[in-house]
Amino acid sequence: MNRVRIVADSTCDLPKEVLEKYGISIIPLCIVMDGKSYYDGEDVTPDEIFKWADENKTTPKTAAIPFDKTEKVLKPFMDAGEDIIFFGISSKMSTTCNVARIFAEQNEYGRMFVIDSENLSTGIGLQVIKAAEMAAEGKSAEDIVSEIEASRSRVRASFVVDTLTYLARGGRCNAVTALMASAFKIHPLIAVKDGSMGVAKKYRGKLPVALANYVNDLKAQIMNAEPKRVFITHSGCDGETVEMVRKMVADLGVFEEILINTAGGVISSHCGPATLGVLFYEKD
Repeated sequence: MNRVRIVADSTCDLPKEVLEKYGISIIPLCIVMDGKSYYDGEDVTPDEIFKWADENKTTPKTAAIPFDKTEKVLKPFMDAGEDIIFFGISSKMSTTCNVARIFAEQNEYGRMFVIDSENLSTGIGLQVIKAAEMAAEGKSAEDIVSEIEASRSRVRASFVVDTLTYLARGGRCNAVTALMASAFKIHPLIAVKDGSMGVAKKYRGKLPVALANYVNDLKAQIMNAEPKRVFITHSGCDGETVEMVRKMVADLGVFEEILINTAGGVISSHCGPATLGVLFYEKD
């Protein structure tokens, strides 16, 4: 049986130590500012993106994985005759999965499997790690793809946004809504469902209060979660707030592993600073 390689685009937001632990390869998306393209996670940081966005009163454009980077990462695996499983951000949010499929077709490579995660950020990352663990156990590419696609609807990915300014700049909500949300200290809960993002709830008050209410509202789902791991993913929240969320999640006594990480450039550029989410698999 061929070796199985797990590859994902950069929006999976997995930290370096996790990538190294599981042998996961990353292909970056592009972030475009002032007409110049930067590779996500390589050429620009979220803080630099926030600074540019605030100075220019807009958000950067983002683009799917480029062919040159796709070739650099995937071609050696193809040349070695390995099976490749590629994870991309939801096809409703990006053409990244199509780029990967086209690359495989152009290289006439039949052992590359493209999975539309139907998710974003560590909602993808959870699937990627599960696939990497199965690969390490010696499972075939077909078995891994079948399991991941059968279980991806059980990924629970949601985020509380501190400010709607960035979503408004990117055209994902209107400026009046963003202004009203800021004036009344409203923090929307953005949830991923069927590959798309939508507002599931709105919290009022200061961000720590909103996040505490968010975790409390997640309690029923968390109590029915797969216990293996949970991600607390944020875009630059202060340490005290992150620790509060971590403790609330830990006190529920469900998860064996709580992973805290910072969102990458693509996700951060759309959601803005101080966004935080709790992401996990629910049980069947």
